[in-house]
Amino acid sequence: MITCYHAQLLSVMEVTILEHIGGITLADLSTPVFWFSVLSIILIDLVLSGDNAVLIALACRNLPPKLQSKGIMFGTMGAIGLRVLLATMMVYLLSVPFIKAIGGLLLVWIAIKLLIQEEEDNQDIDAPDRLWAAVKTIIIADAVMSLDNIIAIAGASQGKPALLWFGLLVSIPLVVFGSRILVVLMNKFPWIISLGAGILGWTAGHMIITDGRIDKYLGTILHSPYFLNGYLIPLIGGAGVIAFGIIFKKLRKAKGEMNENPIKNKCQTSES
Repeated sequence: MITCYHAQLLSVMEVTILEHIGGITLADLSTPVFWFSVLSIILIDLVLSGDNAVLIALACRNLPPKLQSKGIMFGTMGAIGLRVLLATMMVYLLSVPFIKAIGGLLLVWIAIKLLIQEEEDNQDIDAPDRLWAAVKTIIIADAVMSLDNIIAIAGASQGKPALLWFGLLVSIPLVVFGSRILVVLMNKFPWIISLGAGILGWTAGHMIITDGRIDKYLGTILHSPYFLNGYLIPLIGGAGVIAFGIIFKKLRKAKGEMNENPIKNKCQTSES
């Protein structure tokens, strides 16, 4: 039976943990600035979780229906776990030269890979292997994409670890719910797949031009009117991924038709 003393002791322990580990005091809870930070973090998650939901939906769309929910959940939890690790290493990561530019180039490759993959390409792969391949892709790509998210949330958290953790936790239901909806829409409207890959390409372009070193030496040029005030490179990234996917699919389709009708194609060649 919990006595009044035990209840007070638990309350003191909770406050102590919150202050020493989370960086939040009872006085913070009564200030408008603290709650403004909480609201800012929620808004940041709403804005920045969209591309992560697109990524997860692209990676899981070709999984069997019974595994899609698992892929979304495992991928999201793995990505959030890695975000927590990245958040603790943020100061070091930001000191690595061209870290965002390298991440942007990696994201372009991932976007193209997700766009051109077809369901029939995976028929010979066991379902569990396909599940963990999708989860691995989600975690790697989300780690690349989450640098901006973590930086934004870290800035809004005002150096309080508890607010940073809160921001990362809030993003979980947003990403899971958003990706579930997108998987359904992608299966119903295939053009959304290209649009989603284009969004990843846009994000990659934005990461490249906002890299600390690149912005330092080329920022004035890249954000000039000649480069559409910083929008040209992201536009090229998004449009380039979509264009590459369209061309690749047409070439693969043409090659498939030639392989299906080798005799017919040979006769047509002889007649000409």
